Amino acid sequence: MFRVKKNLKSQIKLKKSKFLGFNFYIESKEDIDKQLDILKAEFKDASHLVYAYRLKEQGVLKEKFFNDKEPANSAGQPLLYLLQKKEILNCLLVVVRYFGGVKLGVGGLIRAYTQVAQEVLVNNLEKD
Repeated sequence: MFRVKKNLKSQIKLKKSKFLGFNFYIESKEDIDKQLDILKAEFKDASHLVYAYRLKEQGVLKEKFFNDKEPANSAGQPLLYLLQKKEILNCLLVVVRYFGGVKLGVGGLIRAYTQVAQEVLVNNLEKD
C-alpha cells in the first residue's frame, strides 16, 4: 500500500474546460469533510466538484466517490479506480471543473479527470 507524500495541485485545460486537481492526505472522515468544505467555499462558482477517497480508519477500509452531476461513471468513479489501482490509502482526490461550453463526452471526461488526478500523484507516493 502507498500514501501521498504531500498535498499537491494540478491543472489542465481541455476544449475550453478547466480542470483543477488536488490530493490530500487524510486520517479521518472529519479531514475529508474539512477539505471539501474549504474547496466548496473557494470554488463555489465551479461547474462541478468531483471527489473520491480511500480511508483506512480503525482497521476498516472506506471508499467513496461523488460525480457532482457529471454523467455516470465519468468522473468520481475513475478517480476511485485510480486510487485502487495504485493501492493508495488515506487519500482524498478532488477535481474542480469549470465547464468551457464544449461537451467532452463520457470518454473525454474520463480521460480529463484521470489525467488531472494522475498529475498530483506522479512522484508523490511513498510506501506505507
